[in-house]
Amino acid sequence: MADDTRHSTETVGLIGGAIGRRAAFRSAAALGLGAAGMAGGMTPALAEDASSGLPKKPYKFFFICHVTLDQFFTPTIYGIQDACAAFGCSYQWTGSQKNVVSEMVSAMQTAIAQKADGIAVCLVDPKAFDAATAAATAAGIPVVAFNADVPVGSPNKRLSYVGQPLFQSGYNSALKWLPLLPKGAHVMLSIGVPGSLNTQPRLDGYIQAIKEHGDGITYDVVNTGPDPATEISRVESYYLSHKSVAGLFGTGGSDTYACGFVANKYGLAKSGVVAAGFDLFPQTLGYIKSGDVAFTTDQQAYLQGFLPVQQLYLHRLSNGLVGPANSDTSQAYVTKDNVDAYLGDTRFEGRSTAEPT
Repeated sequence: MADDTRHSTETVGLIGGAIGRRAAFRSAAALGLGAAGMAGGMTPALAEDASSGLPKKPYKFFFICHVTLDQFFTPTIYGIQDACAAFGCSYQWTGSQKNVVSEMVSAMQTAIAQKADGIAVCLVDPKAFDAATAAATAAGIPVVAFNADVPVGSPNKRLSYVGQPLFQSGYNSALKWLPLLPKGAHVMLSIGVPGSLNTQPRLDGYIQAIKEHGDGITYDVVNTGPDPATEISRVESYYLSHKSVAGLFGTGGSDTYACGFVANKYGLAKSGVVAAGFDLFPQTLGYIKSGDVAFTTDQQAYLQGFLPVQQLYLHRLSNGLVGPANSDTSQAYVTKDNVDAYLGDTRFEGRSTAEPT
């Protein structure tokens, strides 16, 4: 009984405060005072704190990417810069140029040694980052994933993932291009680095959609490699030896660009060959405008830079009370109908160094 009474007293105390505030606002309304007036009159300190905004803090965050020079991440870097400017933070963009996981892990270890205030990392391997993430966590350094994530159930101690649900995005994209193909057609599916967790789930989604809705469609998977020049060469070689192919479908930005390049070079759209894929390389957008590529899938690269900074900043500022949260950066399709909006000079898609307005 004593415990119940204590619990009830605490609860009433909390509720009573809320009721008291409501009653005060009702009284203020009767007297002709607005809520703003009550806030200013009753709680000037809180009102002042709210009006001053969030404080700028000199936190330094490390972003560890698998392809640091890939143009997909240009708007991501702009997003990082804009968030850092808003919150007073700084960043270091590091990792590997060509998806070498050991280089990425080494970059994480360097960030830990330099006592980073937070780490954002593309978790492109299901296990390789577990030890480094655990070491960062033990050192009090929060880790979030962006662009690529470990599978559900992984022991990796990252706090959140910012990016697309990758398998579902591949599945959904395939459902968009499958109706464009004739029954029993043969297509090429490309992937830059087989097994890499930023693109392998999309490929798996493609294949699952073909199995469930393909109506006799068959496919080959082409390993195009992580280098754009190599990707063009391999997609072109495939087409020249499979000229009856009905579709070329990339799973990443640079191999989608390669599909568009080959489609444009050989005028494949005129013969009914469908090209499509992922990401917003300016070249791919140009191929959509010209009709050589049917569509590409936007995963909002800018947000994949901005949101990790925001999450890590708030986590630090609140001493962990505001924890990083999984953030789906969505899935949108760029087609000939809406491509003009993407072709403008815009920082948010990586084609302008101008400050955001």
